[in-house]
Amino acid sequence: MQNTCEPPKSPSMESRPAAWDFKRLFQPKTVAVIGVSLKRERHPANVIFNKIHLRYPVEVFAVNPGGGDLFGQTVYTSIQEISQPVDLAIIAVRAEYTLDTLKDCIDAGVGGATIISGGFAEIGRPDLQEQLADLARQHRFPFIGPNCLGIYVPGNIDTFFIPSERMVRPESGKVALVSQSGGVLVDQMTKFAELGIGFSLGVSIGNKALVRELDLLEYLAADPDTGVIAFYIEGFAHGEGRKFVQAARRCPKPVIVFKSGKTSEGMRAVSSHTASIAGDYAVFSAAMAQYGIVEAINELELVSFCEALSCYGEPIDGRVGIISPSGGHGALAVDLCSRHGLSIPAFNQEQQNRIRADLSSSVQPIAALTNPIDLTGSATDVDFMTAAEYLARSQELDAIILLLLPYTPEVTSDLGARLGRVCRRHNKPLIAYVPHVERYRMLIEGFEFNGVPVSPSIKGAVLMVKALTRNKPC
Repeated sequence: MQNTCEPPKSPSMESRPAAWDFKRLFQPKTVAVIGVSLKRERHPANVIFNKIHLRYPVEVFAVNPGGGDLFGQTVYTSIQEISQPVDLAIIAVRAEYTLDTLKDCIDAGVGGATIISGGFAEIGRPDLQEQLADLARQHRFPFIGPNCLGIYVPGNIDTFFIPSERMVRPESGKVALVSQSGGVLVDQMTKFAELGIGFSLGVSIGNKALVRELDLLEYLAADPDTGVIAFYIEGFAHGEGRKFVQAARRCPKPVIVFKSGKTSEGMRAVSSHTASIAGDYAVFSAAMAQYGIVEAINELELVSFCEALSCYGEPIDGRVGIISPSGGHGALAVDLCSRHGLSIPAFNQEQQNRIRADLSSSVQPIAALTNPIDLTGSATDVDFMTAAEYLARSQELDAIILLLLPYTPEVTSDLGARLGRVCRRHNKPLIAYVPHVERYRMLIEGFEFNGVPVSPSIKGAVLMVKALTRNKPC
């Protein structure tokens, strides 16, 4: 797709049902886990029940038609037997029992459900799945799934049937990630947690029989706790992709999409996984670019884009200034920037002289200041701050990439915080590369405390800037 496309006309959405009320679904105070086992300790429903009971600030009830006792907690024979209103039902029963279970939840006034159970369209049973959806639509009853992990809200709820000790979870933050695949979601949560990128919400939607990407996009667009909305998408129903990109264009927050099913082989895999229709990837990718949706090509881009856009939501042009204590690292960054469509404006002699005049005496005669700026291994905190101050004030640059090698002798652990403050003062996006080793933890935290994303690789830092440029219609 050419970079000089005309801005798309304002879309007019076809009439759709009123938005779902997700409050009780995503912010439950009471939860019922339906399908717990009195015989299998590691039954998915039991794992979910124990996790919520022991680790989350909600009241949870166990349900099994046989009743009984589970780890000292009463097992109710039905959801109607529970004396207080239930906000969220987690349904983990065999597929053939889900319809009756859903009816019971509706009759009991439950606020919504996640259907963990599999055995629907993904194995050739679309009829049962559609019955669930029809019933829920009739009663305006929202549910996630089936064939999914459900919901993760930091500090509030976790419906995943993965034991707590085997799962890494992000802390609270600004990123919401909606995924058709539960496995992809869990894997990404691990990566996000390792990099300190927080979640507002994680949702595994599975077969998405009822609640779909478009519904969640509209909800998250208005969610005050969410700053960036990311999707892992396998496919859309007929006409759904168009509605999605139109809604994403109207969304006041950055929207990121990581799409599978790009090849014919991938399409077959998608269909067997969640019964999705992958569609024409080339058409969808072009539409995303036209409507200002940020497309992540791989997992690295997804994580990098989410981190950058959670710190800097405003779109930029692609003019980058680079600061490094190593000429080699600067050259690598220039190559990567060029490869990803970012420009590196050269500084003329007058501009170089202005920067050089304020550098320390040991760095003045040896620094290369053409862009990238090579401060050499003799640079001090003050030298880095001098260069950052000049680049942050420059009207010829849209963002700064800092390549920091903390073994430089005169760099202190406070440099990250100091540089973060400089760029915040000038409202200039700063992206840092720092090797992620424990020894540099304090330095990295200084950046992060001041809203500066830090990548463990030069490529990741470049991709973060790329994300900021793509967050707008061409």
